Amino acid sequence: MGFAPQGGSAGRRSPGESAEAYKLARVVFAALVVACFVAFVLTQRLKHTPTPVQEFKMDTSFTPTRVPAAGCRGRVPPRLVNSSEWVEYLAFKIAQADEVTVEIVDSANHSVATIVRDLPVEKYKPLSLCWNGQLGPTQSGGLAPPGEYRLRVSLRNQDLSRYSTTSFKLEPHP
Repeated sequence: MGFAPQGGSAGRRSPGESAEAYKLARVVFAALVVACFVAFVLTQRLKHTPTPVQEFKMDTSFTPTRVPAAGCRGRVPPRLVNSSEWVEYLAFKIAQADEVTVEIVDSANHSVATIVRDLPVEKYKPLSLCWNGQLGPTQSGGLAPPGEYRLRVSLRNQDLSRYSTTSFKLEPHP
């Protein structure tokens, strides 16, 4: 009652079907091996590709004055980095020679000051700059409000922008 007869051919495959399944399994396995190898090679290449902007250096905080303590336009000699608590000194390197624009951005990523625009920079040569705490494209638009700020470095020829990995704090003047 209700049992299927035993010994039928319902669960058996022909020798041709088994050979095709085996062949398909080999092709799928080979494709997976090749895909894994390609993924490994791409991962290694990405791992060893240098980041476009490297070694951000800056003070953790500074207290600017209402009257700018420094002009802060263009390059700063490395010996002056961290020599004043009224100016924020910034430094970084780039992996490929390019023209850089460096801006100070607030916590909402809005530009508040432009440090340099389209400045030619050599690859792997440290670039030292400073911000006097003043707003605007010429750093003379009045004192920026206290808060957290970061750098945005735009590389013109590579058509990309990178933000500093750390931020710094502009402290109110006592």
